[in-house]
Amino acid sequence: MRVKIHHEGTNILLILIAVIIAVNVPLWLWVDCVAVPVVSTVLWAVFFLLVLNFFRSPRRHFEGDPAGLLVASADGKVVALEEVYEGEYLHCRCIQLSVFMSVFNVHANWFPVDGEVIFSAHHPGRFMAAYLPKSSTENERSTVVIRTPAGQDILVRQIAGAIARRIVTYARPGVEANIEDHMGFIKFGSRVDIYMPLGSEPLVKIGDTTTGGITPVARLHPEINPGK
Repeated sequence: MRVKIHHEGTNILLILIAVIIAVNVPLWLWVDCVAVPVVSTVLWAVFFLLVLNFFRSPRRHFEGDPAGLLVASADGKVVALEEVYEGEYLHCRCIQLSVFMSVFNVHANWFPVDGEVIFSAHHPGRFMAAYLPKSSTENERSTVVIRTPAGQDILVRQIAGAIARRIVTYARPGVEANIEDHMGFIKFGSRVDIYMPLGSEPLVKIGDTTTGGITPVARLHPEINPGK
């Protein structure tokens, strides 16, 4: 897997470099105690590397045939896998799969299935811890619905967390979805929920770790819950 820096982080990293230079150059020039600029430079360098790590954007290729599979949208840990009622768009009972991303995970989000985007909406909200169940409906979030070639509607929800303050969603109605493409990006700690039809076969369990664009998380049955 090739890794690059996600374009969502370019401006932030450039600003951070400017701040590091502005803070540390005067220390090296005018502070007599060399320990001060050394400690400052090391601390800023560690912070910069953490932010750089957060915005890494690996290029991933799914091995095998993705037909009939639901692939993880995000890196992280499975924190919920249960039957729920989805009331925003699908208006039916579904299986909800939730993956929590820590600040150390890649925060790019992938499309979980191939198909066509038929719905996209952003909702303002609170910034509770993303691992809480009610964050799915009360936090800042974006909803994307993808219709598969088999006619099923898969809903994906990007959810902001206590630290995350910005959700970026590239998906728009009419856009072709591909599991190797980024659906969006969430900045600094968050969660992604996927709603799949009842009768789908989960391939992961709570506590499992997932890799976005790589880990198969469920097997879909095309005869169940056709699209609208």
